[in-house]
Amino acid sequence: MSDIKIPASELILNEDGSIYHLHLHPEQIAPTIITVGDQDRVAAISKYFDVIEHKVENREFFTHTGRIGNTPITVLSTGIGTDNIDIVFNELHALTAIDFNKLTYLKEPKSLDIIRLGTSGALIPEIPLDTVLLTEYAIGLEGLMNFYPYNKSEIELEMENKMLACLQANFSFIKPYACKASDKLINQFKEDMYLGITATCQGFYHPQGRSISNDAHFNSILTDLKAWKTNKKVITNFEMETAGILGLARYFGFNACSINLILANRANQTFSKNPALKMNALIEQVLAKITL
Repeated sequence: MSDIKIPASELILNEDGSIYHLHLHPEQIAPTIITVGDQDRVAAISKYFDVIEHKVENREFFTHTGRIGNTPITVLSTGIGTDNIDIVFNELHALTAIDFNKLTYLKEPKSLDIIRLGTSGALIPEIPLDTVLLTEYAIGLEGLMNFYPYNKSEIELEMENKMLACLQANFSFIKPYACKASDKLINQFKEDMYLGITATCQGFYHPQGRSISNDAHFNSILTDLKAWKTNKKVITNFEMETAGILGLARYFGFNACSINLILANRANQTFSKNPALKMNALIEQVLAKITL
């Protein structure tokens, strides 16, 4: 496999030899990567680094790589949605699995630990605002992983089938998929965090049951998501990236998890009063666990 040359149309490199969208070279990423949606949050995390060795920006993709003590860390903004996650994870795969000089596959690709650090809305009233929720399983409603075959457990298949049944009456066009987070990273971060099941949606408004258009024909997905249940577990929250992150991580042989600060509770119709303060506390909590 290492002798197969990758066509230039498939592996697109910039004039400086960096990967197309991220504008990164393989040596510019660390084995541990924190992904964030908001590009401004990159600097909010890297301000804790003892040294920043690389700063690269292109479009919505901002990357800072540095160290805290002897621990190398990369922070990378993905932008919003699993379409961007598709770009980011494929290019991270290229950076870890391809020789950019020969355009061939490495015999020993590198693995990555990827931690999504983001915000989310709770679906059930029992989850207080500002809760830190670690996703155990994610169910994708946006379809990305239907393009990437990956091995699924019996639990994941059961989750998919039950979600398909819940959506059949009103949203039969959705083909859900399910994926568990990395056991390694769940064990690393789960202390003092709420374990949940996250639904990943295709958009922020109607795909999350949110309407500001006064549309009499609006069909909210919230009722169908709340009806889903397996082994007494329910959908706890939803957002727009987690399922794609967990699914592509498995596909490419990475470890990944998703840590969500609950800013909104859709059941209670409430929103956090101190999101910036709470996010800063979460950043410090996550960095402390990475650098132990």
